[in-house]
Amino acid sequence: MRKPAVVVVSLACLGMLAGGGFAFADPAGTAPQGVSLSITHDDDELASVPLPGKSFSVSYRNSLYGTLAEERYTVEPDGTYVLDQIAADQLAVLEEYYAVPGAPTAAGVSDRRNWVVEPDPARPAVFEKLSLAATDLGQRTLHVPGAPPLELWTLVDDSNPFVELHLEETP
Repeated sequence: MRKPAVVVVSLACLGMLAGGGFAFADPAGTAPQGVSLSITHDDDELASVPLPGKSFSVSYRNSLYGTLAEERYTVEPDGTYVLDQIAADQLAVLEEYYAVPGAPTAAGVSDRRNWVVEPDPARPAVFEKLSLAATDLGQRTLHVPGAPPLELWTLVDDSNPFVELHLEETP
């Protein structure tokens, strides 16, 4: 049985996002200082990852297809984040599992996944906090540009695997 461990991922680049209940003061579109993505379990912080830009993603092993998929988020000026792209190794994950309205396209050569698609713009998925089941089977992993992947599933036990992601202002 794994015990939750506190993990802090530090980045050399300290250009951070603002969010999580506070507004961006950033008319030029660059990332303000002082925001991290906090990963909590039962209100205890397990990890904190500084954000060097306005995006992050969470990959996982799809239990139905057995292949990797990824949900990609963009942080908004009001401190929320929006699911703006879904990517997968297998086309069927996008077409059948997610049943996206648009046609998936081949991902670029530098992409981690093979296929990408934008979710339905008429029904945006907007979050202040995101609860995820971080199980050994799903192997959910956080990806933040400039930081090593953070395996969320190693931070909690399968008997209570839920973690929560939210933006947090850092001092």
